[in-house]
Amino acid sequence: MSQSGPAKPASARTSSALSGAVRIPGDKSVSHRALMLGGLASGETRISGLLEGDDIMATAAAMRAMGAGIRKSGEEWVVYGVGNGCLLEPEDTLDFGNAGTGVRLVMGLAGVYDMRTRFTGDASLLRRPMGRVLEPLRLMGVQVEAAEGDRLPLSLHGPRAANPVTYTLPVASAQVKSAVLLAGLNTPGVTTVVEPVATRDHTENMLRAFGAQIEIETDSSVARRIAIEGQRDLAGQTVTVPGDPSSAAFPIVAALITHGSDVTIENVMMNPARTGLITTLLEMGAVIDVTNERNEGGEDVADLRVRSSDLKGVVVPSDRAPSMIDEYPVLAVAASFAEGETVMEGIEELRVKESDRLAAMADGLEVNGVDCSAGHDWLKVRGHPGGKGLGAMTEEAVVETHLDHRIAMSFLVFGLAAEHGSRIDDASMIATSFPGFIDLMTGLGAGMEVSP
Repeated sequence: MSQSGPAKPASARTSSALSGAVRIPGDKSVSHRALMLGGLASGETRISGLLEGDDIMATAAAMRAMGAGIRKSGEEWVVYGVGNGCLLEPEDTLDFGNAGTGVRLVMGLAGVYDMRTRFTGDASLLRRPMGRVLEPLRLMGVQVEAAEGDRLPLSLHGPRAANPVTYTLPVASAQVKSAVLLAGLNTPGVTTVVEPVATRDHTENMLRAFGAQIEIETDSSVARRIAIEGQRDLAGQTVTVPGDPSSAAFPIVAALITHGSDVTIENVMMNPARTGLITTLLEMGAVIDVTNERNEGGEDVADLRVRSSDLKGVVVPSDRAPSMIDEYPVLAVAASFAEGETVMEGIEELRVKESDRLAAMADGLEVNGVDCSAGHDWLKVRGHPGGKGLGAMTEEAVVETHLDHRIAMSFLVFGLAAEHGSRIDDASMIATSFPGFIDLMTGLGAGMEVSP
């Protein structure tokens, strides 16, 4: 898994109206956590709607390596857990491929055990910094052997009994918060995470559902204080994974920028910590109807009807970043076809994703003729409604995806509304988060294809 296969260049061409109804894959964040907590709980966990992308399968393989039984039964995934505190030392290195969320969360889950756990990944993951997770683990007594800059490959060895800590997040990060809370499951006493800015709360929701003793408080000085009592029993659950709003972002923006489109996206998670993109697009003038609102598996879910819209540039406040951090690349695509300037602030976190997404987006937009500028933690896009003059005007106008699935999908969506379409150097990594993306989009009428 850590070795990348041959690149698969892909392209998109100017398309007419998109139409139809689609159901997107299950949410990646919830899928990771369902497998981890199911593997740790006592008894059987049954998961429906699990995302079957490469990232999630890497987490499944890691949990199997530590003793959990995981198999697919019809449309469900069945997990037989080992019991809290009973993970086994894996014989081999855990290879997470491109899965940044998976590797960071499993570091927290397994790192505090009195055993050696080794981690690696693909070329993209090897470049991503892990220090934000390793810092609190070190405070809990975990010994770390890592490549230069706290990068993979690395190994962790926990103490006989980890130290409970109160850890204040230096930056808003659901991954770091979750890693510390998962480490707290096998730590005596109470482990506390303090969030100055609230981040997505899937870990807290699922921990509570599996029976963890978790308390959440807010006060005037911080957004949330989350405390978990360690070494408590967890029990297997039935989990329904809603559709991934980060994946839904691509057909949403495609419909908005492609003239005459009318698309319905079913079963989209509407957790308030994940709807920043919807809020922003509505502010830009997007026509998005939220229908069939309901609650499934503890999460708010709805269907979204999206129609092509005349968008206008906006200033996106920095405090919205935690609720849409993965959606900025495709928001930049929407901004490319909006009237006026869109300003995205407080997005430094994009520089430590699967790629330096801020730089990758700015470079890709420039390759396609979009007027934009970028700084350390901001991006400004000056749109061109109608897309005339935009796109791959020369043979050299190919976007470098840097092994990043969201960069790849964003620029394929871009090409649907650009006069000259778009080309990307590699679409192979899209399978990490959105298997079937191109088939789903072409089913709606999008002109996308992978080069033979």
